[in-house]
Amino acid sequence: MEDKRISYHESVRKVYERIKKDNMDNIWDRYEAQGMGGNPDQRCPFCLAGVRCDLCSNGPCRADVEKNKKGVCGITGDGMAMRMMLLRNVMGASTYHYHTEQTIKTLRAVAEGKSPFKIKDKDKLMGLAIRFNIPDFMPEDDVILALCNHFEADFNRKHDEPSHIVLTLAPKERIKTWKELGIFPGGIYGEMLFSTSSCLTNVDGYYKSLALKAMRLAIAMAYQSQLINEYCQDILFGTPRPHKIRCDLGVLDPDYVNVLPNGHEPFLGFAMIELAKNQKWQQKARSVGAKGLRIIANIETGQEMIQRWETDDVFFGFIGNWIMQEAVLASGCVDLFACDMNCSMPVDPKYAERYKFKLIPVSPLVAFEGIKDRIDYIPEEAEKQAEKLLEMAIENFKERRQTVEPVTGLPLREALVGFSTESIFGILGGTLEPLLKAIIGGNIKGIAAIVSCTTLRDSGQDCHTVAIAKELIKRDVLILSMGCGNAALQVAGLTNLEAKELAGNSLKAVCELLKIPPVLSFGTCTDTGRVADLVAAFASLLGDIPICELPVVAVAPEYMEQKATIDAIFALALGLYTYVNPVPTVTGAPNLVKLLTEELEGLTGGKLNVEKDPIKAVDGIMAHIEAKRKKLGI
Repeated sequence: MEDKRISYHESVRKVYERIKKDNMDNIWDRYEAQGMGGNPDQRCPFCLAGVRCDLCSNGPCRADVEKNKKGVCGITGDGMAMRMMLLRNVMGASTYHYHTEQTIKTLRAVAEGKSPFKIKDKDKLMGLAIRFNIPDFMPEDDVILALCNHFEADFNRKHDEPSHIVLTLAPKERIKTWKELGIFPGGIYGEMLFSTSSCLTNVDGYYKSLALKAMRLAIAMAYQSQLINEYCQDILFGTPRPHKIRCDLGVLDPDYVNVLPNGHEPFLGFAMIELAKNQKWQQKARSVGAKGLRIIANIETGQEMIQRWETDDVFFGFIGNWIMQEAVLASGCVDLFACDMNCSMPVDPKYAERYKFKLIPVSPLVAFEGIKDRIDYIPEEAEKQAEKLLEMAIENFKERRQTVEPVTGLPLREALVGFSTESIFGILGGTLEPLLKAIIGGNIKGIAAIVSCTTLRDSGQDCHTVAIAKELIKRDVLILSMGCGNAALQVAGLTNLEAKELAGNSLKAVCELLKIPPVLSFGTCTDTGRVADLVAAFASLLGDIPICELPVVAVAPEYMEQKATIDAIFALALGLYTYVNPVPTVTGAPNLVKLLTEELEGLTGGKLNVEKDPIKAVDGIMAHIEAKRKKLGI
């Protein structure tokens, strides 16, 4: 594995050379070592096909549908594959919702006067209150507490008690479809209990039943966890608005104290920025020989931060997504790595020892072998906790700077970020009409929501994502990008205004008129719920047509983990054509494959498509978009 098989990004490839020179354990070598027969992508054929199970002591079992070979309990390959997918989705849902619970706790602490944070978007607060029939004439803190109470009560509904949040936020035509299919959800906790209990050995082994339960769970997650989370974070930290940022590994200057919040929760990251802008903290950094103190955005925590706040000399920029984590840490520029609830790697302690930085878990979910220091986030203590983290980083600077040779000369790029439903409405003059006209007129053929991770399966980091995005915009498809895939496109230069030159002539003209890039940076994977809200508004503008009739697709060019699988299931429940890569571990389940790729279209309108080749993948996407345009008569 070398060059583009390592990463699309020059910066990562350069630091990989340093990692190899230092003989450090790394993700690329570990990935290659997992391969069979000299092929890094080859794995156990039963595991690749999703037809292996070790949930009970009679296993591990393997299934072969063609030979009618079942598990010891009698479960088929279809049942095995869908049951494992549902279990992955439970993990994805629970992790999304953990983040949401932390957000609600933080919002409640603000209302009770116990948090250093202040409300940044009061209009968003009152708008949300109106949607949920909470009187907006009450004092602000009472409105916040009423919302928190309402949301938490809904989270805790039983699975057979319809969710009020979903009833309030979801499109009416989707609600009708979901009720007819028996997949309208209750509370997120009830749905997780229902799904997990169904997966016990000898409880539910029927792939169709399990698929329906997965969609119920995904719907609950998208509206209760994702959408509520992002709305509440907007209230706390501001609704994203377009602005420029710096990105790529070149944002790291070894002569500064560099603090990296990492994961998916931005709370302590924002708290550290507020402190670091005080000259007292900058002077503390200078007193140990540094030029100053900087907070550097990283991974999804970083996405949450850069979408909302402009970068400056303190909040300096954004690095990238999770696969480049070891390259970031091996740069020799990091003083403290604060790890919240996602995307920190078990190997990080080895890098902390070698490259002399502080590795600090800031969530009770996160633990590392050999790391004892930790500061678990508590909303009421956020300012004090942020102070401790900054002190630790400053204390670390001298040793790191004196003993570790940094990698320098790394690329520094620019991206335009901060597109949200509200900011898109703002760009268009308060209405989606200009976007609708562009689509009807054919200047924009359709919209692709890229909601993706990053993976080494079949290609290097971000290579497939960038290839898919370039091909889509070349064919006049406007992209909304989210998740680690968003970082891929930011660092690759596709979210800046100059990227219009890579777009088709029609999309290019729209970009020039509106002064937007062809790829709109829409946030994190958690923003899947937010984009569903935007798509619903678009469908309403067209006369409340079903979402499945829109020239809109969901695209996951490099999905990786359990959050991604539940995002895909939600997209299918929402009624969207959903392209995913790599090929999911369901190929040994032919009936399940038929359900997802053919039969589901007649139920929810959604359809799953897989294809390794980026050109052929976009061919399939465009065929779907053109079919929808033809049906709409545009």
